[in-house]
Amino acid sequence: MNNPNGDKRIIEARNPRTGEMDYSFTATSKDEIETIANEIRSNQSAWAALHIDQRAEALKEWANIVANSQDLLDALVIDTGRYFIATSEVGRLSASIEAWHMIGRNIFAEKEPIQSSAPSVIYKHQYKPFEVVGIVGPWNFPFLISLIDLLPALMAGAATITKPSEITPRFIQPLQATLEKVPELHAVCRYIQGDGETGQDLINNVDAVCFTGSVKTGKLVYESCAKNFIPVYAELGGKDPVIVTENADPKDSARIILRASVQATGQACQSIERVYAHESIADDLINELARLADEVELNYPNIREGHIGPLIFDQQANIIESHISDATEKGAKVLTGGEIETHGGGKWIRPTVIKEVDHSMKLMIDETFGPVIPVMTYSNINEAINLANDTRYGLSAAVLAGDADEATDIAHQIDAGAVTIQDCGATTYVFDGEKNWFKYSGIGASRMGEMGMLRFFRKKVLYTQTGETHDIHAMGER
Repeated sequence: MNNPNGDKRIIEARNPRTGEMDYSFTATSKDEIETIANEIRSNQSAWAALHIDQRAEALKEWANIVANSQDLLDALVIDTGRYFIATSEVGRLSASIEAWHMIGRNIFAEKEPIQSSAPSVIYKHQYKPFEVVGIVGPWNFPFLISLIDLLPALMAGAATITKPSEITPRFIQPLQATLEKVPELHAVCRYIQGDGETGQDLINNVDAVCFTGSVKTGKLVYESCAKNFIPVYAELGGKDPVIVTENADPKDSARIILRASVQATGQACQSIERVYAHESIADDLINELARLADEVELNYPNIREGHIGPLIFDQQANIIESHISDATEKGAKVLTGGEIETHGGGKWIRPTVIKEVDHSMKLMIDETFGPVIPVMTYSNINEAINLANDTRYGLSAAVLAGDADEATDIAHQIDAGAVTIQDCGATTYVFDGEKNWFKYSGIGASRMGEMGMLRFFRKKVLYTQTGETHDIHAMGER
């Protein structure tokens, strides 16, 4: 809820476990954003002039402070309503810094000149980082996902301003406090608070933008960046399918699919949201999925017990409910779960297995973003591939088959940026491979691998003439 308060906007945030609006903050104003951008822009050249190892040391110092910040962890736990995932978000910072440091060292390593197509001309490249990169993050993994953009940008020598979601704002102030303990990093790295209006003000003050969120908002971000003539790197929605072939083990497949659909309460872009099972093994797969789903426990009332937490964003409950209702009205059958529950004021949903679904249902074409597992049968593999590709999304996908060769043949035909073979959701824990999104799931250079850092540079070429130069007579018309 926004309330005008002079030139200040007060925004309230809901507690996902209690349902109460128990936190409020003042959105960073347009003038404040401009001041921050100007300040870190003036500091950026000194940061970029440091050796890559020096930037890494500053980031590692910050990671040690973050690891010991109980205030930060406590705030992130309240923001997301979950303990172990919040702990993991904080705990992965050091390893991520090490990984980007190694990539950066390779990029910045001295290279030998390259012989050009002209015999007397050699050339080398220079990487010039953007001065200020703006990062707009989502609510499902509010700290971790911002790091995917923030760390390589800083390691590249850019300055950054990050605006997390207004749905999960509590961790921002304690995180900013950790940055202030590393002066050389704080000089070029800031977090701000606010909503979509704040994000627009941020876009107007930076040289490149990274956005993670919905397709609807992503389009608005892209339009704003186009007007400002700056690049945007956007990862948007997903409707990830998994194809299970007739040669796959249905029980083992069910175990894998349940984890990939239900972890983080299905509140992840790369969650499996559609299952296509060959008709010969579909019943066994569905029955095992239902059995395993019944064993999953809510981590209520004890946040440190159970498997899945509450729905972080209460409006997401309405979307999930509407998808399930639309499916059942059109003939689908719910085997487990299927209802939004209220516990302690928070909104929860148990793993929901649904059969007899088809592509006339929202559940199979729109992003659900919850622990819902609709299973559709197919009779031949071409049909399955066509169904998997029948979507406006192309984030990631998976194939479970009799062996890796069979799965790989199918994976080659799926329109998605990352396809996991003989497992699901490898992109939740593997960040090495470069990938581009298909369709409406994103735009811009890969966030992963070496390109994940290269996207924050303007690449210059320096040509050196090593032979004789020519005067105008050599270029005259004859």
